[in-house]
Amino acid sequence: MGLTHVTVSLKVPGGQNGAYEALFLVDTGATDSMAPATELARAGIYPVGRTTYELADGTLHEYPFGLAQIEFMGEVTAGRVIFGPANVEPILGATALESVGITVDPTSQTLKRLPAIPLK
Repeated sequence: MGLTHVTVSLKVPGGQNGAYEALFLVDTGATDSMAPATELARAGIYPVGRTTYELADGTLHEYPFGLAQIEFMGEVTAGRVIFGPANVEPILGATALESVGITVDPTSQTLKRLPAIPLK
């Protein structure tokens, strides 16, 4: 299977100035999104809490998280963004995808819009 990437913009919710825009890895195994802490701070996004996350290798790490407006594929949502290390590849997590009704087609590794966002 290949990897899926999408351009994402993160900014302070409702903010007009400053944003972090980059190519993010779409990771349906990750609940929250992650970006380099320095880039989030530059965009004016600051930590509001800390939580422990389990990484793909099974190790546990505590990271700060902030709240950001998340824009991709012409959609806007908001959610937790983890303050990652400087060299981290930005990750777009499942919560952001699901909140705007976008899924990953496992066959083509492309992002697909659902006809409607499920409320059931």
